[in-house]
Amino acid sequence: MTPALTQPDPACPLCGPAPANILWEDAQQRVIHVGDSPFPGYIRVIWRTHAAEMTDLSAAERDRLMQTVYQIESLQRRILQPDKINLASLGNQVPHLHWHLIPRWRADPCFPDAIWASASQNPDRLAVWRQQVDEIRARVPALRHAIADALGAA
Repeated sequence: MTPALTQPDPACPLCGPAPANILWEDAQQRVIHVGDSPFPGYIRVIWRTHAAEMTDLSAAERDRLMQTVYQIESLQRRILQPDKINLASLGNQVPHLHWHLIPRWRADPCFPDAIWASASQNPDRLAVWRQQVDEIRARVPALRHAIADALGAA
């Protein structure tokens, strides 16, 4: 196992100060709502220490990180009721350990492909998505509160 770096990397955008859309944080993790995404309820869990890979963490740290991911996924499923949740830990562009938790619906313009794929331009499908997305966005504040309540005080 490669030891995780303990010093922030000044070139890393995830090592910087807490963003405005933070839902919860403690000494090890940050949970943010990706509010500018066209996919409502998109959450990112960021490991606070600058580490690139899961195996840079101890077994206990990995377990703690994944428990946070699982807890948020469960809340997304209960509150937003998506057709699927996409979990991704990529880090190709930002090599700082973080997980994407992306609720998906069959009507979304990229489904069944990844959210980074080209969106459908089908007007009927887009109309259905526009109607559905407003209903989903109305449930996002409940998700945000549930995450903060579930993870507790830092």
